[in-house]
Amino acid sequence: MNIRSISADDTLQLRRDVLYPNESLSAVKVDHDADGLHFGMFDQGQMVTVVSLFLGRDSAQFRKLATLPAAQGKGYGKAILAHLVSICKKEGIRLLWCNARDTAVGFYDKLGYTKKGDYFIKNGISYVRMELPLDLHNMTAKRFEIIPAIDIIDGKCVRLTQGDYSQQKVYNEHPLEVAKEFEAIGVKRLHLVDLDGAKKGQVVNWKVLESIVGKTSLVTDFGGGIKTGKDIDIVFECGAALATIGSVAVKQPELFFSWVKQYGAGKIFLGADVKEEKIAVGGWLETTELSVFDFLESNIAQGVTNIFCTDIAKDGLLQGPSTELYKKIIARFPAINFVASGGVSNIGDVAALQEIGCSGAIIGKAIYEGNISMDELKTFL
Repeated sequence: MNIRSISADDTLQLRRDVLYPNESLSAVKVDHDADGLHFGMFDQGQMVTVVSLFLGRDSAQFRKLATLPAAQGKGYGKAILAHLVSICKKEGIRLLWCNARDTAVGFYDKLGYTKKGDYFIKNGISYVRMELPLDLHNMTAKRFEIIPAIDIIDGKCVRLTQGDYSQQKVYNEHPLEVAKEFEAIGVKRLHLVDLDGAKKGQVVNWKVLESIVGKTSLVTDFGGGIKTGKDIDIVFECGAALATIGSVAVKQPELFFSWVKQYGAGKIFLGADVKEEKIAVGGWLETTELSVFDFLESNIAQGVTNIFCTDIAKDGLLQGPSTELYKKIIARFPAINFVASGGVSNIGDVAALQEIGCSGAIIGKAIYEGNISMDELKTFL
């Protein structure tokens, strides 16, 4: 999928077919169409969503948001509206609004829009004004970061399915090349995972970390095989901005807490692997009886602030993230920097994670399999 600028005329067919199927193309034109910015969401070459944006001095109105019926419910509308928000912020716009059909009010409610004024009837259709105050949105929303993942086996960039080493696929033999591609489009963060180290129980691919940190400006977290003080020292000596810790925090909490105290919470990225809201360890082979909420509460009490969570039932399957679980975590622990991981299948999933309040999203397979393009990632950078 990707979002492109299109002409006003390019919007008319889909606008008419979805919103006014009994009208002519000329009848669905709006005043000042020529002055608007028009965008289309494309999936496999087909335009599935259109919208038109009209910028004012302090506010902007979007009109005629329309998605093909067969493509509805897949996050296209959310993603293209997130694109509009990004444009408005860059232009210094403080309020984004639309006149929404009464049947769409629930959709906009979920995106943070609020009703303003009374419903009104136009051409037999009931509408109400919906507003999103971008200045307030900026003050309350956490910065959302795109964090591509690079998993390493034998020095190569690979991906596993649900942590299964027998289900691995090599995407690039040179991880540094992959990191540079991300940096070139404006990515600032990188999630680097030493799968050899995770399997061996000690850091193995530290040279890959050293190379990426030395030859890019990416803020890189590194995990996999960090079991001892020596391991975490190697990781920081090789330039990692954060050490990613998972199983040690579960099995040796006192050791983990000592690292939080020694290096500072800002240098620690706690990973919680979860299955049915219970913590899993040991490369996902072992599910504990420890609730993810109890686990996070005990760690947050020790000062941990940077946390990511992977639902192991979702990871590598491209079936969508566990947004309901993440909503619960964010609602219970609103002060943490919470990053979602696993299951992201398209750019709509990314928009959904931003909407529920995640601080960022770790994305792997969806990028490497081409489900999310570099151009789409740019809309969130």
